[in-house]
Amino acid sequence: MRRRAAVLGAVPVLALAAALAGCGGGAELPAALRSADGHASTHTPSASATAPTPAVKDVPARAGERFLTVKLPAPYTPKAPEGTGTDDYRCFLVDPKFRTDQLVSGVQISPDNPAVVHHVIVSKVDAEEVSKARALDAEDPGEGWTCFGGAGLAGVSGVNLDKADWVGAWAPGGGERVMADDIGIPLAKGTQLVVQMHYNLLAGTGPDQSTVRLRLTEAKGSKKQALQTMLMPAPVELPCRENRTAGLCSRVVAVADLRQRFGEKIATADLLHWLCGPIAAGPVQSCTRPIRETATIRAASGHMHLLGRAITIDVNKGTPQARRILDIPVWDFDDQGSIPLKTPLRVGPGDTVTVTCTHDQGLRDLLPSFKGTKDRYVAWGEGTTDEMCLGIVLMTPR
Repeated sequence: MRRRAAVLGAVPVLALAAALAGCGGGAELPAALRSADGHASTHTPSASATAPTPAVKDVPARAGERFLTVKLPAPYTPKAPEGTGTDDYRCFLVDPKFRTDQLVSGVQISPDNPAVVHHVIVSKVDAEEVSKARALDAEDPGEGWTCFGGAGLAGVSGVNLDKADWVGAWAPGGGERVMADDIGIPLAKGTQLVVQMHYNLLAGTGPDQSTVRLRLTEAKGSKKQALQTMLMPAPVELPCRENRTAGLCSRVVAVADLRQRFGEKIATADLLHWLCGPIAAGPVQSCTRPIRETATIRAASGHMHLLGRAITIDVNKGTPQARRILDIPVWDFDDQGSIPLKTPLRVGPGDTVTVTCTHDQGLRDLLPSFKGTKDRYVAWGEGTTDEMCLGIVLMTPR
């Protein structure tokens, strides 16, 4: 039985084209942590994308910590922005009014309308990027702005998969992500937050005004180490059963559908081939990335959607120095979480990390979310009934 650290949200990831220097889209988060209540998971594979969120024991503020709660600016009623589909990714700019440098050591996201909230990602916006975020907000009618694939701020400082800008995330099964007391995510004076909400309309409707509680420590004088996150997306290339290729069982047609639903000029599914190299279609896919600086891996987690079967993350796979840092043989959408390494692992230039995912078309016959749907060629997509393959590695740099 594996001890879970708190749920890591589904990741929209990617303005990959701007990113290969560190490669791709945004985030920092689930902490090298432990679960807030210390209990091990007993979940079984999910039959629903909207399982109820279990109660999680609250962890009091530790020495030097304080809590700050922020809320979405106003209630927002989700809708499919392209007129089709059942998913709405909406970003909201929130100002926590940091007057000094801070360290975040815990994040608790509370969905206001859990029937429509699929996942939440909170990212930091450096002070010099705030004006661009405000411009995106002003250009889109109503509260917030549509943000499939990322908050849209990569043009200012570039997007970096090696040092992602997440502060926290939530997905079904999650409570507060409480980090080990020797680490924290740095947020400089003047930093604001983008709260990216993924709303899914399959299970409910109505407005939402979710809240985010931050566990903060003054950075000045703190001995905490800075935590950073490496995101590792890999392709999903899952053909239809019985070798069918007509209609949405054609990759060309299926990817065109993804581009239309999520407003993509270039499909993320195609960009991932550029990042990971040539890919042969099939149920098992992987991607290998280099480690670029000396660091200590503290925890790892993975993310897939409802057709996921298994996920692993390996350091130096296929070499005498190989070490598996994440092994989830039975994937459960409702129990996603970062898992601390029993022995932290030092890595550096010359090392590699590989994420491997297994998906299964047969699961669409078992899960309520796919009722009434037909087989389609499955590639990386942002919707609940699309798929992803994502490894998350949490580390403290030297």
